[in-house]
Amino acid sequence: MPITLEQLNTAAPDEAVRLLDGVYEHSPWIAERALARRPFVSLAQLKHAMAEVLDAAGVEAQLALIRAHPELAGKAMVSKTLTAESTNEQSKAGLTNCTPEEFARIQQLNADYNARFGFPFILAVRGPRGDGLSKAQIIAAFERRLHSHPDAERQECIRHIHRIAEIRLNDKFGVEPVDGQRVWDWQETLAQHSDPGYAEQGQLTVTYLTEAHRACAQRISHWMKECGFDEVEIDAVGNVVGRYHPAALNARYLLTGSHYDTVRNGGKYDGRLGIFVPMACVRRLHEDGRRLPFGIEVVAFAEEEGQRYKATFLGSGALTGHFDPAWLDQTDADGISLREAMRHAGLCIDDIPTLRREPARYLGFIEVHIEQGPVLNELHLPLGVVTSINGGVRYQGEVTGVASHAGTTPMNRRRDAACAVAELMLYAEQRAAQDGDSVATVGMLHVPNGSINVVPGVCRFSLDMRAPTDAQRNALAADVLARLDEICARRGLRLTLEETMRASAAPSAPAWQARWERAVQALGVPVHRMPSGAGHDAMKLHEIMPQAMLFVRGENGGISHNPLESSTADDMDLAVRAFGHVLEQLAEDKD
Repeated sequence: MPITLEQLNTAAPDEAVRLLDGVYEHSPWIAERALARRPFVSLAQLKHAMAEVLDAAGVEAQLALIRAHPELAGKAMVSKTLTAESTNEQSKAGLTNCTPEEFARIQQLNADYNARFGFPFILAVRGPRGDGLSKAQIIAAFERRLHSHPDAERQECIRHIHRIAEIRLNDKFGVEPVDGQRVWDWQETLAQHSDPGYAEQGQLTVTYLTEAHRACAQRISHWMKECGFDEVEIDAVGNVVGRYHPAALNARYLLTGSHYDTVRNGGKYDGRLGIFVPMACVRRLHEDGRRLPFGIEVVAFAEEEGQRYKATFLGSGALTGHFDPAWLDQTDADGISLREAMRHAGLCIDDIPTLRREPARYLGFIEVHIEQGPVLNELHLPLGVVTSINGGVRYQGEVTGVASHAGTTPMNRRRDAACAVAELMLYAEQRAAQDGDSVATVGMLHVPNGSINVVPGVCRFSLDMRAPTDAQRNALAADVLARLDEICARRGLRLTLEETMRASAAPSAPAWQARWERAVQALGVPVHRMPSGAGHDAMKLHEIMPQAMLFVRGENGGISHNPLESSTADDMDLAVRAFGHVLEQLAEDKD
């Protein structure tokens, strides 16, 4: 029989420790110290309390815990001396049924890992969904982490130990994160669509209005209808819009959503998590036959990343009335104009001005997003409340010098375009670091028709600068661009520069931020407030209505814009519950 929180909260100390036996491998002291914080209002609160106990115990205690774990498919498995929990986990991952080749490879990896780090490799082999990683995934993680820094790897082992404990607690309490698993499954399924050239390599890339992009729109549309949305459409810029009607006519709507396009070779959860979390909530409402005093409009924004065309935020920008018709003449790398791409996709360009939302018809905009950073991961927190979104500006530039022979052109007579951009990169790095919380990035660097024995005559580049306030961003940009002008003048080079995006900093609306905070608090999770260094669709909607965001923890150090981007079904389930709590707050709000 599953245990209950009430049972745990009221049990005698020894009995309570016994109830949590096996959660942390051979380490009952963690449960013993965490239980001093009883009563727990949620399983999430218990999980975090145990994580805090281990954090406070120090490095030596953490290393002892890591060393208390068995190797994967190691001696303890062969001798059948694993704990029942470890046996179950390794069995679910197929490690008890390895081929001789797989077994030999894992044994070699175990030996190499122990030699490098001095402790066994720890991996939550039941994975982010909870039902088991494949042996290929386990071996790939083993090989990748073998090259980590020792301090980073120790922390990664601890994070995996907490994930193992989370799954074991779920088993003990009979909890299954059903909504989180559904959201996880939607994202995994959607990731099957990828642009040509990337799909063949197993990489995820979905850029605006490609065949893969249109397939994603159709699939999201289908799922929205299955969830019970009353209206589902693909609008004039390719946004997928689902509306769940309110209980009364002429009531306002809550606007929410995120984007479904990706960066090149990106992750499965960036943007898409913010589409599927509210969809899961609408599904619940529909299944319960329930209407709220307000409607819910979920928008899967067609474009946010700026990967195919210079313009970005095409999806959310259309809703704020900031779609510039001049963008239609922009061309992609293949010379296809935005106008051509939209017509080929069957979109009605003439209807774009009608997409502008009337703020008076909406309560506000909220967005759920994977954090895309390490903060929540390091704090062992599943959720974070966003206080503001940094302002940003982007440029695309080209420096032109003279292509000349690399062997015969003296160093003091070169007009090297690439060296100028390299000098820019170093200055941008140094200047942004002076502010502490500003960032500057040259993410794209290209020498057209470059050769190993030719001094670069042309260098094309991108420049992205962000800061918590517009004034700080503007000061950073002014300094960097002034230095770029000086570099080009000193080197005798010609510069062309085009601003492709400018977005103001977007502080969260206090009342909406407070709603997220109450929702997180109701789950028994500590409220952590944090800024967003990344840009989001919320910063566009901020221009016409109040907005606030919720972050969800990412795995693998919180990495994003990377195939390793990940989150767990448990954290996604908490996000669904937090979103549902905000809906309930709004339903009870007389204003």
